[in-house]
Amino acid sequence: MDSIITVRNLTKRFGNLVAVDHISFDIEKGEIFGLLGPNGAGKTTTIHMLATILKPDEGTAIVAGHDIRKEPKEVRKKIGIVFQDITVDRALTGYENMWISGKLYGLRGKELDTRIRELLEFVNLLEWKDVQVRKYSGGMMRRLEIARGLLHEPEILFLDEPTLGLDPQTRANVWSYIMRLKKERDMTILLTTHYMDEAEKLSDRVAIIDHGKIIALDTPDGLKNMVGEDIVYIYVDPRSLRIGFFINKLKEIIGSDSISFSRNMISLSIKNAPDNIPKIFLLANQQGVRITRLEYTRASLDDVFLKLTGRRIRDEEGSFRDFMRARLLRFRRRR
Repeated sequence: MDSIITVRNLTKRFGNLVAVDHISFDIEKGEIFGLLGPNGAGKTTTIHMLATILKPDEGTAIVAGHDIRKEPKEVRKKIGIVFQDITVDRALTGYENMWISGKLYGLRGKELDTRIRELLEFVNLLEWKDVQVRKYSGGMMRRLEIARGLLHEPEILFLDEPTLGLDPQTRANVWSYIMRLKKERDMTILLTTHYMDEAEKLSDRVAIIDHGKIIALDTPDGLKNMVGEDIVYIYVDPRSLRIGFFINKLKEIIGSDSISFSRNMISLSIKNAPDNIPKIFLLANQQGVRITRLEYTRASLDDVFLKLTGRRIRDEEGSFRDFMRARLLRFRRRR
């Protein structure tokens, strides 16, 4: 596959603060690429440079064949962006918000009307098209933002913390639209998030960023394998006569030295449990041991971050309560 985004030594400073520190990575066409890190890690600054909103101090990037430094206008034609903050006009209807954005992209007449209706239907907002956005829920506003970002049929969509401040059910709904974008439109998506489950659920590959540096990049499973072993719990029928033989064979074939047996449960530590579970069932069948239940726990991306940095990404940084508190304080300052 060809890279649709190539980033080399991209750097941005704000005074003495190095917000993004010589990062490099490639994103393939049709890929959902996650940029995972805590608040203040440099995720939004990276997206703003790639979208030509900020100029890098060092390095550059090629986005859809165009250099962000030399050809910013051409880059903007190829990308759509959904910002972290809600930017739709609440006094206008959903249709009116889409219409104004379409005009800015040079769309006109029937073509514009058709595009608006198609996209509002895609995000399940067509029946709400003539309702003022102030009456939308937070999730509906976010879906409208996604639809608006797709109006000019971009090759790449940037999503900056797309589910920040949303409740779990609404977050899951937004996830489904993101997955549909990839499946139905072959959209290349760069997603920033500090939610581990979001990065793992949506991303083909994840770059973990901290203090402006990329400290790891791989598939979600590849990153979790860095932590080490999974824990497998095997519940067996205690009437099975060859449990001891079964345990010895597990040590020999699966290669785990960390095995314990208590009552009817065997626990063992192994690498890459999904690949080894079929071997466990085959071995149990050969030894005449009946498995009644099997469970396993896997390392999380938060465990990866902990291993690499010595601390965890705190989900509460982006919790709904903190989000609303920050919004309320900002509103009061404006007044």
